[in-house]
Amino acid sequence: MEFVERVRQLAGIDLSQYKRPQMERRLAHLRDRRGFSDFRSYAQALSRDPSLLRELVDRVTIQVSELFRNPERWADLRARLEVQAVAPLRAWSAGCAHGEEPYSLAILCAELGLEADIWATDVDERALEQARQGVFALRALANVSPERLRRFFEPTDEGWRVSSAVRRRVRFERHDLLTDPYPHDLDLIVCRNVLIYLTDAAKQRVVVGCARALKPGGHLFVGSTEQLVGIDLCGLRLVAPFLYQKADGP
Repeated sequence: MEFVERVRQLAGIDLSQYKRPQMERRLAHLRDRRGFSDFRSYAQALSRDPSLLRELVDRVTIQVSELFRNPERWADLRARLEVQAVAPLRAWSAGCAHGEEPYSLAILCAELGLEADIWATDVDERALEQARQGVFALRALANVSPERLRRFFEPTDEGWRVSSAVRRRVRFERHDLLTDPYPHDLDLIVCRNVLIYLTDAAKQRVVVGCARALKPGGHLFVGSTEQLVGIDLCGLRLVAPFLYQKADGP
């Protein structure tokens, strides 16, 4: 499709790897809202108007989250880290959007007294820049306890900023899960609410990449809507809801 190729050239995002019905609905809504009669004219406008392209990238990359989303799942992860503590923890937060999940992990590690090297990545550079600031509106902190808010955040005119001690634990870089090389020897990968939007073939490639990136005994933490049914888990086993461990671990 010409439109898919134009978006790939302009934004570096391959829409063909995303589930087609969901993606077509989002794109058709944007196209119609901006008054274009077809995808050809919309693609031409994307080439001329950076604001239209920015809007499309924001819509496609689904950057809506909150810290400690699904807190019961974070409690499961905490229990695994308490039992299987390693120092320092080598972790990757893939598809990190505005930083909600890597900062949640950094806070969890701070509470456990666990040293951590957290690499956080996303395909969207502007989202990464916002993540580096570490400032969140109150709605993103719905699952943050008053104790955590006092200990790990400070109020600003723009919102609540993650403390510098927590921000130092996380480094943000651009990475495309579908095209870029994966890291290796990781203890934990957090990849939540990303796989649900991918085709089965793309999802399989990501799971294979994650399995290879983990150390034996390492964990893959996925979102609470992402049952990996019909996917070859490549040596990963379910150890808690939405939490997988690479074989040969304790």
